[in-house]
Amino acid sequence: MPRIAGVDLPANKRVDIALTYIYGIGRSTAQKIREQAQIDDMTKMRDLTEDEASRLREIIDRDYTIEGDKRREVAANIQRLIEIGTYRGGRHRRGLPVRGQRTRTNARTRKGKRKTVAGKKKASAKK
Repeated sequence: MPRIAGVDLPANKRVDIALTYIYGIGRSTAQKIREQAQIDDMTKMRDLTEDEASRLREIIDRDYTIEGDKRREVAANIQRLIEIGTYRGGRHRRGLPVRGQRTRTNARTRKGKRKTVAGKKKASAKK
């Protein structure tokens, strides 16, 4: 199991798919990295030579922000939005969806488990 940027990458997957296991590298970035390292697109991680693996490590270290640095960068960006009082920052602060999604229904992932509110029963039909 090759280790790049402190992450154990799965040996049985293709190089560009395995690179996406690193936080901060998606599919298109992984393909660019693989092309820069001049590795065949069908090569699996277990078939990499030490030279190819070191080229991958070098390219990633030199050109990309990944893992802990990337997480800190994202957290700092969110904190900046909160501090300057933007609408998006307020949504982050309240734990609500940030990108315009509806909240009347759905949004359970952001809002968390349902909280029951007293006095919200449906009005019964009185005669």
